[in-house]
Amino acid sequence: MPIAKADYIEGLAKGLAVLEAFDTERQRLNATLAAQRTGITRAAARRHLLTLAELGYLETDGSHYWLSARVLRFAGSYMATSRLPRTLQPTLNRLAQQTQAAFSAVVLDGDEGVIVARSAGLSEPVRHLAYGLHLGARLPVHATSTGRMLLASWPKAEFNAWLKGRELARITPQTEVGLARFKVLIDKVRQDDHCLACDAHELGIHALAVPLRNMQGQTLAALNVVGTADQLSDAAVERKWLPLLLEAARELRPLL
Repeated sequence: MPIAKADYIEGLAKGLAVLEAFDTERQRLNATLAAQRTGITRAAARRHLLTLAELGYLETDGSHYWLSARVLRFAGSYMATSRLPRTLQPTLNRLAQQTQAAFSAVVLDGDEGVIVARSAGLSEPVRHLAYGLHLGARLPVHATSTGRMLLASWPKAEFNAWLKGRELARITPQTEVGLARFKVLIDKVRQDDHCLACDAHELGIHALAVPLRNMQGQTLAALNVVGTADQLSDAAVERKWLPLLLEAARELRPLL
């Protein structure tokens, strides 16, 4: 919901933008790089960096800045107080213990999916991803099963507006980056009400996702299982994994 201009604290917004400028591609920033990444002036970026360092959210060597452990207070508070992760985690733990596979629950945040609950068994594939698959990890929506599932939950008009003119990053040779073909892909996910993504985010890794809806029919998150091509073959998906995920989604629905 839009707020009045008088109620908008521009300085706070700029400070948060500086914090969000740090990622796996740029783990250390100086004032010039922070200004480029946030669209604010170099002088403003410098003041925000100095203030955030003074408050303990950044560390510095006098020239460059990087995130400190204090920023984890925000993530820790969310995980401790948000109802959704606390509701989902026991089910993911049970699924992982039952199958020894890896399960995640993901919500949308802008153009990225964020893992808010996760549990993995002994048969989880070995990972070498820069993104990681830990709690709080941010994943590209167009290249992941959960992201595609969440996009498919949008009204068609809203999804079409999101897709128009967008550049989809090619993460692997199998990542779909053509807008017309990606639209067809999402249409199929919407029709199937589940999504199997193969090699789109990491070669050799498949992931199957289903929506997590509340009793009002709103999609709040997506639940997926991740495995190798052999573990998530078409036959295994139909026989084992899809029924398992759908049953978990049905059990969770009254709780969401």
